[in-house]
Amino acid sequence: MSKYTSTTDKLRAQTLNRAGLEHYERWEMETAITLFQEAIRLDDEEPDYHLNLARAHVRMGDYEVMLQALGDYLRTEQDKTLINRFQALFSNALDDVEELLTSTMRAQNIRLEVIGAAIQMWLEYRVTIGKRYLDLSHPEAWAAGLDYTVRKINFEEVSLEQISEWYRANEGAVHAYHTQLVESLDIMPCDYRYFRREENPLDKLVEAASMLEDLEQRFRG
Repeated sequence: MSKYTSTTDKLRAQTLNRAGLEHYERWEMETAITLFQEAIRLDDEEPDYHLNLARAHVRMGDYEVMLQALGDYLRTEQDKTLINRFQALFSNALDDVEELLTSTMRAQNIRLEVIGAAIQMWLEYRVTIGKRYLDLSHPEAWAAGLDYTVRKINFEEVSLEQISEWYRANEGAVHAYHTQLVESLDIMPCDYRYFRREENPLDKLVEAASMLEDLEQRFRG
């Protein structure tokens, strides 16, 4: 039996959830997580709050906690299509996209850690989009889009035409899925989440910014 939630608590939870989403969009994940957790404390039966908490945790790379939040989401969600979609994330078996991705990238002698980054990207994308529609009717295009994206991040680029040929995928669909991945996951060049080389050029940018800040403080001091 679910506990009774007062109208006041429901309204407070809605406000907290909206605030959490604002912090989420600004990549202020710790604050977003705190707000989603408080919304859940007030109204545990609203599935969106659990899903938003999972989305925040996956952005933090906290996969174990993310799965716990997804479990609570599945407990409260009523939409069978969404339930089936998110339940697949708990399976140890590879889905159609992951199978194509793994077999094709291995055939092209791509390093295992880069293949792992592509699979990580696919997991994070499926959680990050939340309840948005996910068209899985063209797994070859999704696999190609993931491969294309993770190669660009790791300076192992190939042409869109070539990668579409390897996967026997529509070139326009591959480009569209690549764009969706970049925009939904807010991917940047050399993104730390998916970069698998020894030295990341972003480290030098961070170091240079730190040095500039230090010089500026000394100049003003």
